[in-house]
Amino acid sequence: MVLTFAGLLSMQIMYMTNMIKMRDDQFSEGVRRSLYAVTSLLEQDETRYFLEEDVDRIETTAISGSSTRLEGIIYSFKTQSGVQGDLTIKADNEKISKLQNESGNIFNNYKSMQEMLKGQYLYQRGLIDEVILNIISQSSNRPIDERADSTTIRTYLHTELANNGLDLPFEFAIVNRNGIIQYHTTGYDNMGDERDNNMFVQTLFPNDPINKRHYLKVFFPDKKDYILSSIKFMIPTFAFTFILLVIFVFVIILAFRQKRLTEMKNDFINNMTHEFKTPISSISLAAQMLKDDSVRKSPTMMQHISSVINDETKRLRFQVEKVLQMSMFDRSKATFRIQEVDANSAINSITNTFKLKVERYGGQITTELDATNAIISVDEMHFTNVIFNLLDNAVKYRREDVPLHLTVSTENLPNERLQVTVSDNGIGIRKEDLKKIFDKFYRVSTGNRHDVKGFGLGLAYVQKMVTIMGGTIKVESDPDQGTKFIITLPLTK
Repeated sequence: MVLTFAGLLSMQIMYMTNMIKMRDDQFSEGVRRSLYAVTSLLEQDETRYFLEEDVDRIETTAISGSSTRLEGIIYSFKTQSGVQGDLTIKADNEKISKLQNESGNIFNNYKSMQEMLKGQYLYQRGLIDEVILNIISQSSNRPIDERADSTTIRTYLHTELANNGLDLPFEFAIVNRNGIIQYHTTGYDNMGDERDNNMFVQTLFPNDPINKRHYLKVFFPDKKDYILSSIKFMIPTFAFTFILLVIFVFVIILAFRQKRLTEMKNDFINNMTHEFKTPISSISLAAQMLKDDSVRKSPTMMQHISSVINDETKRLRFQVEKVLQMSMFDRSKATFRIQEVDANSAINSITNTFKLKVERYGGQITTELDATNAIISVDEMHFTNVIFNLLDNAVKYRREDVPLHLTVSTENLPNERLQVTVSDNGIGIRKEDLKKIFDKFYRVSTGNRHDVKGFGLGLAYVQKMVTIMGGTIKVESDPDQGTKFIITLPLTK
């Protein structure tokens, strides 16, 4: 599924990228065709201007030469290959004289003379190209705003872009060879870097000398929107795929969470079986011993067996109560008897009771009750259980090569709060386990040690109780350096 989603997303992204690139290439090609058409139209206007000027000059000469012989019009030209020469378009004087004799007035036969001149131009068709080259070479001396005024360029651009399917706003400017702007549209200077990154350039009148060339620069403010509009239909499919991916990731996370929870519950059941098996075995053994007549006759033995049964029953009841307590707290059905408790006194009592267990393993426990005000509003039983669980964990996760040493301390903090610290010199906790130690059923791995038993509920219970009592708990630990639990509780006002 991961590979399928990755492949689907990569194909969609690749398709969208190719669509954008193709659209951009089509846009650029359309703009280039439009700009080339605009320059061609401007060249045609330039040629038309000079031709019309020459026709007017020819007609004027023909009309003004009614009393003399009309020799013709002389053109000086230079070809692209460098050949120079003069071209004379001769007038047909016999036809002109005939027209003059028939009418006696050249103005009355103006149209006939136009037909004659048209014939003369057609007759010289083979040399017209050289004449036009000469006209274009001379046209570069005209001002650029006369050869290509802004209104004409805007009209041509709008028409040619529309013919290529590019009906969107544009701005343009005319610059010379040195990049100096000759004139520009109003919005040309307001776009900054966007303009420079989205510019199309076309040479105007490419037959002009290099030092007199001008360039048409055009950019499109809405080009990005135009390009992206081609992939709008892909956005819903991409959104649906993304939603499916989010749901898939959520399902995978949920599956792993359920798997981890199942593993922890299995560990819990196994640990519970071991925890229950020991007291049940002890009670069963004591019951079998009571069947022996010799045991019943010995008051000492009877007292010992009854003590064992009583202790193991308490132990079994304590384990069952711990499980039931967590279940009740999860359902918010637990009851609390809040009262004012002297934390220093309660901790001193707990450590005196726990001292025997610590000394059994060759360790020691010390108290540093430095808090001058230690009155807190808590449930005494649950507060006692919190401290007892932390001390019991310290004994469970001790180091065999180092004598056990526990420290319980209290101190006052600003804002009327009490800090209770329980520290040890045990095996410590790895960083990857620190974030999970307060989860239900989670138990830190102890390597090859098999004497550490429990349900994984102790620290979950501790955090739950501290939170309910209005406090916070945090842990500091390094492997083989010990662990420190820091509890902060509000003082009674």
